[in-house]
Amino acid sequence: MSRILLCGVVAALSALLLVGCQRTPATVSYAKDVAPILEKRCKSCHSPGQPGYVASGFDLQGYESLMKGTRYGAVVLPGDPLTSTLVMLIEGRADPSLKMPHGTEAPLSAAEIGTIRHWVEQGAKNN
Repeated sequence: MSRILLCGVVAALSALLLVGCQRTPATVSYAKDVAPILEKRCKSCHSPGQPGYVASGFDLQGYESLMKGTRYGAVVLPGDPLTSTLVMLIEGRADPSLKMPHGTEAPLSAAEIGTIRHWVEQGAKNN
């Protein structure tokens, strides 16, 4: 009986140690991590005069315009990637007609989506 109890204690301690070893994602930088993705994958359509800007008013010229959002409202809710429109659109959680990137453009990679999601989760700072 004591051997079973000992095995249970060892298993519980092992589980606690494994949980303690999980790493929190490193701080995501807007300038170093997020802006290059937006520049490469989104800005050509979401700049003044371009189709994405004309349709929504969403301008990706810089951090301030990103945080301003569209003529319909904010697309980034700092700390809340679940309901941030930007994250919903790039993850494909919105109506398929609103998928971003739009049209025949390839979707963002899982790493690109993860970077943007973590940045929003970490407060969407201008860092």
